[in-house]
Amino acid sequence: MSSSPPARTGQSRRAAIGSLVGTTLEWYDFFIYGTTASLVFGKVFFPAQHGVVGTLAAFATFAVGFGARPLGSILFGHYGDRLGRRTVLILTLLIMGGATVLIGCIPSYGTIGVWAPILLVVCRIAQGVALGGEWGGAALLSVENAPARRRGLFGSSTQIGSPAGLLLASLVIAAASAISGDAFDVWGWRIPFLCSVIIVAVGLAIRRGLAESRDFAETAQTEGVAAMPVVRVLREDWRSVLIGAGLGAANNALYYTVATYTLAYVTGTLGVPKGETINHLTIVSVCYLVSIPLFGWLSDKVGLRRQVAVAALAAAAFAFPYFAMIGTGKSWVILLGMILGLAVVQSAAYAPQPAVYSELFPARTRYTGASLSYALPTTIVGGTAPFLATWLYSLTGSNTAMAWYVVALSLLAAGCAALAHRKHTAATRVPAPMEVTDA
Repeated sequence: MSSSPPARTGQSRRAAIGSLVGTTLEWYDFFIYGTTASLVFGKVFFPAQHGVVGTLAAFATFAVGFGARPLGSILFGHYGDRLGRRTVLILTLLIMGGATVLIGCIPSYGTIGVWAPILLVVCRIAQGVALGGEWGGAALLSVENAPARRRGLFGSSTQIGSPAGLLLASLVIAAASAISGDAFDVWGWRIPFLCSVIIVAVGLAIRRGLAESRDFAETAQTEGVAAMPVVRVLREDWRSVLIGAGLGAANNALYYTVATYTLAYVTGTLGVPKGETINHLTIVSVCYLVSIPLFGWLSDKVGLRRQVAVAALAAAAFAFPYFAMIGTGKSWVILLGMILGLAVVQSAAYAPQPAVYSELFPARTRYTGASLSYALPTTIVGGTAPFLATWLYSLTGSNTAMAWYVVALSLLAAGCAALAHRKHTAATRVPAPMEVTDA
């Protein structure tokens, strides 16, 4: 029997909050790695490499975690489509948190030699596998329980976890830097990683209390579960996977260029103090945190795919101005560029992404399809963006090549948005007559 409207509304809100809190914790773990990779890991784990080479080595380990995401999307997507969203989300949280705590315990290269970077890579792979399965489950839990005319808004709760995690990571890293002072590069950087054990405990308490997705429960009862979800996705919905991957390409390039490469560039090349860049990231996170639900709400009014297409074109137009802004070396100009890049341009395309992806796949294989579509661009584009930008700058002495790269991916995303026609909607909710649909 269907639940009453008030009960459904309460379940929708609880699912959104659970997705938000869970992804906040997951992204916190991931971002503290990205930040410390930019500022510290070259010295701690790759001391034999000097300057830009050490930074490239650190970013290479950053990319390794992204390489493991497709594996995580297939593995956890399989069980998410067979066992349910909630069960898998608890497991991904444990793996991600455990790997993060272990990174904080790894001795430096000077203590155990080559084993230090080896252990670092192993933990990064575990993080990547977990995050590859995390996003899809959290996104579906929020979208599949959302009211018909508010899928963009409720789905954006998953995306809010990104700036919330970034903000939390920035604050903890700033506190660790203040506590350790000049010893941050020696032991202070470990504090944020070890603190993850507390955050994991909180996340588990919240996720254990969540109800299962209504779409999964009803589809499993009426149609049964797919024996091999990934096989069905690749056989029947491979075009949707490619379209979804293309949609996320520009998002990833712009996001990781702003949030990760910019830190290394302005501190290492332009000489901006580390503390100042961390403060910038904190301010940007607050703006980003506010803008995502606003753009999620707007996407329900103007149309999900229409907003993604417009945002992708805006990203193409903003690529060159962004690099020009951070290249000035002026603090307020850098901050303004980061805010426009993340809290406006990238946020507009990122907020409705869960709702768009969920409509590309049927409920029986939605976890696998959405996770794989999300993981591919984060692996190919997001994981390599800081490395690629650093390498291109070292070759050319300019950010022009990277700007053209962002432009190309943005145009690709705009084209995919035009092709991403709605194929599936939530099984338990009939669209209201006044709902805005996309052209």
